Amino acid sequence: MLTMKPTCNFLCIAYLLLVPALGFGQQLPPGLDKHIEQVLRTFNVPGVGVSIVQNGKVLLAKGYGVKKMGTTDKVDENTLFLIASNTKAFTATALAMLVEEGKIKWEEKVIDHLPWFRMSDDYVTLHMTIRDLLVHHSGLPAYAGDAMLFPPSVYSRKEILAKLRGIPLVHDFRTTYAYDNILYLAAGEVVGKASGMSWEDFVQYRILDKLGMQRTLSRFSKIKSATNVSASHARSGNDIKVAEHFMDQNIGDAGNPAGGIVSTAADMARWLIMHLDSGRINGKPALFKPSATAELWKIVRPMPVTKSPDYLQPLQSNFFGYALGFRTYNYKQYQVVGHGGALKGFVSQIAMIPDLKLGISVLTNQSSSAAYWA
Repeated sequence: MLTMKPTCNFLCIAYLLLVPALGFGQQLPPGLDKHIEQVLRTFNVPGVGVSIVQNGKVLLAKGYGVKKMGTTDKVDENTLFLIASNTKAFTATALAMLVEEGKIKWEEKVIDHLPWFRMSDDYVTLHMTIRDLLVHHSGLPAYAGDAMLFPPSVYSRKEILAKLRGIPLVHDFRTTYAYDNILYLAAGEVVGKASGMSWEDFVQYRILDKLGMQRTLSRFSKIKSATNVSASHARSGNDIKVAEHFMDQNIGDAGNPAGGIVSTAADMARWLIMHLDSGRINGKPALFKPSATAELWKIVRPMPVTKSPDYLQPLQSNFFGYALGFRTYNYKQYQVVGHGGALKGFVSQIAMIPDLKLGISVLTNQSSSAAYWA
């Protein structure tokens, strides 16, 4: 469920290709297919699903390459990929919907909804808000608790969260960004408590079904019985090999709110269109009001801006921060809202440029991020 820096991915070049071409129209730049295919060959990436949307229209939802190295089984727009930490935006969206319904408030304390919730520090336990769960400034060390999720977890979601009280904090509360997955599990439990249904059911019935994301799975465990699923691939020395063992493992559903969603290029296009139209679909209210979009995209935890390599200087950001399930930064004069995800042989990235109503999603079936520098 690790995530990728926004300047370290295939979308860097997508911006350069797409922003000039799409800023005032809806024509894909010539040579885009050839460029993507060349990237796959150059970096030995078996397959990728790409979505591009603008102004409420799907410009591209297409697969490239193959689902499994050594076969001719091609990726298409309906091939399933793990989106890993891009799931976090679904959890944040679920909470935003519940805020709008008056069932929770962003500044309410977590223990008011989950009385059993405990951090190792009593002050943090008492003052942790629902908003705090989403922005990686709790004081926990980076990736705290991930060892309880991988390899295959023997714990339930609540059992994992019960062990939070045994993890010492290494930073002062609300002072330092340190990425975690475990508090998104707590956010998923808040969704369940406030809605009266599990996180998985809320995402399925209130989000996926509403948006027509018919192929997307809210339960990672369902991938074993699904069809048209990409294999995972990992680097072994200088080679890329099929990671059969990962897809055969019983990962379970404990980590779903942090990184368990499985989706397709076609379905991710619907997700992007909804967010770019402030919760609407075809101009009609679907999930939430525009005020919720502003809340989801507002930086809560500013982050240091990393200097880009010389050859990526045109993409250098002036600001960078974590919002609610999204990162936001700038590309030239444009705000970009997005996130990345990486999990056992899959890497994904989404990015939206609200001023252009432009959204891009890239789903790959290879664990190396080398192609994203292309």
